[in-house]
Amino acid sequence: MAKVKVGINGYGTIGKRVATAVSKQDDMEVMGITKTRPTFEAQIALDKGLDVYVPDESVQAFKDAGMKIAGTIKDLYKKIDIIVDCTPGNVGEKYKAEYEAAGIKGIFQGGEDHALTGISFNSTANYSESWGAQFSRVVSCNTTGLLRTLSPIDKKFKINNAYVTIIRRAADPGDSKNGPINALEPSVKLPTHHGIDVQSIMPWLNINTMAVKASTTLMHVHTIVAELSRETTSEEILEVMRKSPRVRFVKSSEGLKTTAEIMELARDLDRDRSDMYEIAVWEDSVKVVGNMLYYYQGIHQESDVIPENVDCIRSMCKLEEDVAKSVEKTNVAMGILNN
Repeated sequence: MAKVKVGINGYGTIGKRVATAVSKQDDMEVMGITKTRPTFEAQIALDKGLDVYVPDESVQAFKDAGMKIAGTIKDLYKKIDIIVDCTPGNVGEKYKAEYEAAGIKGIFQGGEDHALTGISFNSTANYSESWGAQFSRVVSCNTTGLLRTLSPIDKKFKINNAYVTIIRRAADPGDSKNGPINALEPSVKLPTHHGIDVQSIMPWLNINTMAVKASTTLMHVHTIVAELSRETTSEEILEVMRKSPRVRFVKSSEGLKTTAEIMELARDLDRDRSDMYEIAVWEDSVKVVGNMLYYYQGIHQESDVIPENVDCIRSMCKLEEDVAKSVEKTNVAMGILNN
């Protein structure tokens, strides 16, 4: 079977991780990445043997920097079946028009609105909805985290109401534009967009979200309270989570009390870029009282959406119809283990 030819538009926090993940799969290959400026990331891409494509207006800047390019972005379009758009948010309309004109499929990220594609994607919640689609959108890191745990719980017990507070990092570790901040900053525009984004995939779920920006760059933390349709036990919830792909239990009692220690775990696992693709659920926080469920989870904002992008490629390009097989294939290639 011929491999699906993949382009990556943007080689920043998400783009470089998608490129690495795709390169590990045996049914797809990276044909090239794009950069707008001749930065160290562009040089690293070249050092890794990736073909670099640039906008017309950036050609001279790359020549002046002595960086060899493979051509322009439109040259890349001619070589690929699908492009994973990892550009900054709110430029999707421009690129969508270009992808349509080139006759290629496109995956956008959570920085774009659901309306851009009309389809939002999460591997285990709605894999089949993107089957054969020309455009889809992998939801944001926080939305991915909420779907990974809430969707299987909802399928088993039906959630009447969910109440979530997101304690969010102020900036990514490599970003000096938005931090650090010596403060806690609540989002006063309520409810926040995260619940609405969850509903782009689970429209029936009554979910309300709030968010507080914190002085950290490592991870987000979610506090989750869910009212279930019936009484259950903590162990029943834990069993559902144990069977959920890309959910990893951590225990405060074993020294994993903070997001810093979870990231140290990722380093010890020898992950690419020390990434934690799984949603880290504090196992000793999962508690059910009657029909009310409580738990905490940690989200590595730089990486949890990466395996979803790989599965989205498979769904859109009709490489694997069975979601469980796609998830397993991606997980094995990326070293993601079940509980």
